[in-house]
Amino acid sequence: MTPPRRQRAAFARHTSLRALAHALLLTLVAGCAPVATQLAPSTHAAPGGGQDGAQPVANDDAPRLRLIGTAALPSGTSYGGTTVGGLSGIDYDPVQGLYLLISDDRSIHNPARIYTARLHYSANALAPPELTGVRQLLHASGQPFAPPQWPRPGMDTPDPEAARWLPGGLQFLWTSEGDFERGFGPQLRASRADGTPVRDIALPASFTPRRGRGPRNNGTLEGLALTPDGRTAWLAMELPWRQDGPSATPAAAGAPVRITAIDVASGQPLRQIAYQPDAVPRARRLPWGVQMNGVSEILADGPHHLLVLERAYSAGAGFTARLYRIDTRDGSDTLALPALASAPDRANHRPAPKMLVADFEALGLDVDNLEGMAWGPPLDGNRCVLVLVSDDNFNPAQVTQFIAAEYLAPPGGHGQCGTTGSNP
Repeated sequence: MTPPRRQRAAFARHTSLRALAHALLLTLVAGCAPVATQLAPSTHAAPGGGQDGAQPVANDDAPRLRLIGTAALPSGTSYGGTTVGGLSGIDYDPVQGLYLLISDDRSIHNPARIYTARLHYSANALAPPELTGVRQLLHASGQPFAPPQWPRPGMDTPDPEAARWLPGGLQFLWTSEGDFERGFGPQLRASRADGTPVRDIALPASFTPRRGRGPRNNGTLEGLALTPDGRTAWLAMELPWRQDGPSATPAAAGAPVRITAIDVASGQPLRQIAYQPDAVPRARRLPWGVQMNGVSEILADGPHHLLVLERAYSAGAGFTARLYRIDTRDGSDTLALPALASAPDRANHRPAPKMLVADFEALGLDVDNLEGMAWGPPLDGNRCVLVLVSDDNFNPAQVTQFIAAEYLAPPGGHGQCGTTGSNP
């Protein structure tokens, strides 16, 4: 799900943030708060953080973030004959020293595409990104994806949301939220670095939307993580499946979302865990409009842990973001459960406990629509760095925001960030 943007039938689906683009243009919170270099608190009682679900864990050994810096590309930036925007996923390849950026443009502004970029930072500053290339994403037929106004039989119009380099940087995995209006559910694909197709990876039948069941339109595969060995991909839904319960509100956390492990080689599902997002942190400041919270990205932190980015938006109150860490071995396997029941007297699963890493407000940041997250090259001393990017929704009231922060890991190691080479 991508908060307000594009010309769509306003209010046709109140869960589709994209549909409110122009109606909410003037309600977005503009400007940036002063940026303070400080540590996020290690514990946090999230409002509604685990009603009938997993409460954030209080732990003095929780990882934290130290802000390095921010940079931005203004709305309308052009590169290679395209409008740069909608950047919903980011990943870094140490072999090439390049970041991969995927746009969620549904071939409306320009054909579906990826960018490559270089991003330089020191211990206390982040330079503006340097775009180095743009490539079209091609359908399995070898043809460019058709825009929604000129659909082709048997071809979806993708809504790309997340991307991860496969080891070696020659291929990458990417997700699409689907093309529900034309009968296509969420997709997982592998492409070469030039955007040409390698294969489409079939997802379990439960991922197919049906009447009253399965994923919500525009609330599906926002998150993609790859284990350090490149063998397992974790796929995160942004919002709960319809049969699992309601989405979050300011008053309640709603139902959990499903995060599924897929074997990359075979495409077979391995395991699934339930993750409980927080309640919406801020109520909307208008009498109407969107107020939502969901999972916008996940990232592997070693072989058994995921960082989970929760991004929220409320009309007139703007965006917020929180980062949590979970152990994928915790929580029960929900893969075979047709529906998740969370009420204490009939619960049929145990969500994975989550540990707060950072509330971005505590870092002094006025965040935009954060949707992408990756490990960057470590600082001297093998100090881990997280890089985040925001989706500007092709909205003149927003920017493409880049954030770099040092990840202060808990005892026992930091995971894959130490394998990414040196800072370019």
